[in-house]
Amino acid sequence: MRTYDLKPRSLPEVLKRFGEGYENTRKKFSPLAAFWYTEIGPLNQIIHVWPYKDLAERGRIRAEAVASGAWPPKIGEFIVSMQSDIMVPWNDSPLLEPGSVGPYFEMRTYTLSPGDQPKVQKAWAGALPARQKLSPVIATWFSEIGGLNKFVHIWPYKTLDQRNSIREQAISSGNWPPKMSSEAPYTTVAQESKILLAAPFSPLK
Repeated sequence: MRTYDLKPRSLPEVLKRFGEGYENTRKKFSPLAAFWYTEIGPLNQIIHVWPYKDLAERGRIRAEAVASGAWPPKIGEFIVSMQSDIMVPWNDSPLLEPGSVGPYFEMRTYTLSPGDQPKVQKAWAGALPARQKLSPVIATWFSEIGGLNKFVHIWPYKTLDQRNSIREQAISSGNWPPKMSSEAPYTTVAQESKILLAAPFSPLK
């Protein structure tokens, strides 16, 4: 998952250049899973997600794409900062399949205390089935390389009103958010929420 902060008012040109580079060149080496830009939260930000079987495949494909001479896209003049995180999905996390499930995506990132990931997974395993009866989660990931101890979960919605309504229903049910057990308490150090929209060339919309 690569996150770039952009200069204000540069997003349209970045989407144009990135989309052209992906469709004309990068797509031949491996598919993009999703490309989003922020609508609410930290503004002027793009997030692109590339799936790989392992780090060796990632290294090989990225080297081949760069060697082509047409990648990365010519957007360096617009980038303020860049961050790369290697995320590992939980065993039951859905794959990011192409399709239209948005157009709004909420990406929630929780920073946990070191060693607390298994405790969070246990709490979520008990609460997630009931929550998904209201709306699906499309990703539950934990960071392996990059910003450590991060838990990322992504939820698609048709409208922001739908998001608000579903969250109210989930909370009022008493089953959400997941409750930690007294035997396995965990600590959430920080939380962040972003509302994202998909770029025109994103396989997942």
